[in-house]
Amino acid sequence: MNHTQTPFSSSDDDAGTMTTAQQSAGSGNSTSLGPTVDGSRHWRDVFWLGIFLLHLVVVGLALGVLGLNRFRKKDRLNIDQYTERFLENQAGLTEDYWPLYAIAGAISTVIGWIWLLLLGSHSNQMMKVSVHLLTTYLAVLSVLCFWGKFFFWGVAFAIGSGLQFLYIISVIDRLPFTMLVLQRSVKLVWKLPEVMRVACAFMLVMLIWLALWSFGAAGVVASSMGDSGRWWLLVVFSVSLFWTGAVLCNTVHVIVSGMVFLVLIHGGREAATMPRNPLLQSLRYAITTSFGSICYGSLFTAAIRTLRWEIRGFRSKIGNNECLLCCVDFLFHLVETLVRFFNKYAYVQIAVYGKSFNHSARDAWELFQSTGVEALIGYDCSGAVLLMGTLLGGLITGTCAVIFTRIKHPDREMMMGSTAILMGMVLVGLAMVVVESAVTSIYICYAEDPLLIHRWDPEFFNQMSETLHQRLQHRSSRVREGLSQNRLPDHIQETITV
Repeated sequence: MNHTQTPFSSSDDDAGTMTTAQQSAGSGNSTSLGPTVDGSRHWRDVFWLGIFLLHLVVVGLALGVLGLNRFRKKDRLNIDQYTERFLENQAGLTEDYWPLYAIAGAISTVIGWIWLLLLGSHSNQMMKVSVHLLTTYLAVLSVLCFWGKFFFWGVAFAIGSGLQFLYIISVIDRLPFTMLVLQRSVKLVWKLPEVMRVACAFMLVMLIWLALWSFGAAGVVASSMGDSGRWWLLVVFSVSLFWTGAVLCNTVHVIVSGMVFLVLIHGGREAATMPRNPLLQSLRYAITTSFGSICYGSLFTAAIRTLRWEIRGFRSKIGNNECLLCCVDFLFHLVETLVRFFNKYAYVQIAVYGKSFNHSARDAWELFQSTGVEALIGYDCSGAVLLMGTLLGGLITGTCAVIFTRIKHPDREMMMGSTAILMGMVLVGLAMVVVESAVTSIYICYAEDPLLIHRWDPEFFNQMSETLHQRLQHRSSRVREGLSQNRLPDHIQETITV
């Protein structure tokens, strides 16, 4: 495989790169890329592992105390004496709101399992529903919030609907290729039933933590503190839940990536060269030596990915507005620098080679840039489409929580609804991450040795190679166009020479 190709080479070089890739597909040695499943690994990013575990202990104690303080008796632990100056509302009980969180958790779990079941038989339809329904759903929620005089949430949902619509318009030409990648990824993971069982098991683990989290959150909602104090506490606990959910999702990502990589390396699940108990080995590494790297990456990766998707979408539709293009280009290059050290493809490298997170992210990105595959990844929107499905599941869960809360506690419906949205996103995301893991593994395998994809699905390999060739040609033409526009006129160059 030729690793000297840059994404901005000429079209002739692009054709040479594709020829080299296809030749590699016919003669590459995939066994040299095998993961270190049997060798010993060192513990990575131990500091962040300690921070995450300490955070769980502290937050868990705080949630338990706040929930217990209002459980069956108001101010059971006499905490109100420390918050007397913030008391503005009539206190309630934890059990007034805890069952509502339980209903929200049950709804989001059902949605997540439905996604897993339908992805195997109706993957294309499910992805289209996620893309087109989310914009409409956000707009409807915005109208309902304005009607209910929740102006902040009305504006927030209206902005979200507008951004979602603009993003879809900006990437509408990429969706056919995106759906193709997602279909093949679903096809791959659906043949690995143990992978689906891992996702279900981690959803149960998340539900156990959510039982404690919702117990404390219900105690906060039921407290007599003012709205600002309760909102601040809920924001802190929501950030904690986001990090915990991201860690569990990325742990599944590492486990599934290791399994999928092994299947592609050895040519199938039933191959004689497959190691014994590959899933258990991936699980062992994910929750021991590589867990610190997962905790570290989970803090930043999701936010950087989302920002990069939005900037790339707007950047492609700006046109000739040079001032706006300059500002967006500055943000784009800043985010691209961050992506080099924080990207989701690092989890495949972690699963396969046991590297630290930053080392894995950097190696994966350099691999993509040296082979030109980064152009293909930039064109693919599969991560954004899966995120839309996750957001839609969270919004449905939040809507149900608001409806149930409005019946008995109409003054606290938005607190319940906003936190239920996050709960729903975490649980549905645990189902979605199975497909995303397959997508990232496919791209890593294609960049390292196209033979792995060619042997698994020759038709898909040809479609990927053709799309990559087109994207590299497109980039080369844009670079040549930029150079021609920046070239000085001949008479000015002659004057400068004299």
